[in-house]
Amino acid sequence: MAQVQRVPQQATIVPFPGRANGGTAWQDAGAYLERAAGQIGLEPEILLLLRSPFREMHVEVPVRMDSGKLEVFSGYRVQHNGARGPYKGGIRFHPDVDLDEIRALAALMTWKCALVDVPFGGAKGGVHCDPTKMTDGELNRLSRRYMQNISHILGVTRDIAAPDMGTSSKTWRG
Repeated sequence: MAQVQRVPQQATIVPFPGRANGGTAWQDAGAYLERAAGQIGLEPEILLLLRSPFREMHVEVPVRMDSGKLEVFSGYRVQHNGARGPYKGGIRFHPDVDLDEIRALAALMTWKCALVDVPFGGAKGGVHCDPTKMTDGELNRLSRRYMQNISHILGVTRDIAAPDMGTSSKTWRG
């Protein structure tokens, strides 16, 4: 691996360019990537690959609630880039989850793994729900059905999922 000469610079805190102008999480991530790419002279084709997710999956997750009512939740899994190894990334349950956010977080996971030389690619998953208003049983049924719906892209050599915001090991155990 080629050695990179590190040039000490004064750290500055930069506001999220996309959100400051009404942008989205994905636009924010792209703005930061483009800024960094410009500073290091990244080839345009590499930049194109780093901006483009490999796979985006949207699943509908039907769950029978404790009240007997059937609710259908939207779930997502984005596999951003697996050039360094299997994808890895958490699964969050939150009322603000959407594809744009999950796409941005998957990209950030790709870049974090590369920066610290961890042999994984970036992924992220999420379900649009409010876990604070759900019982343990409902959360367990939601997590099992979501995992069943995305199971064909998961596995230790393909994509390793983990708990994230709004979930815990208890959510996945039952």
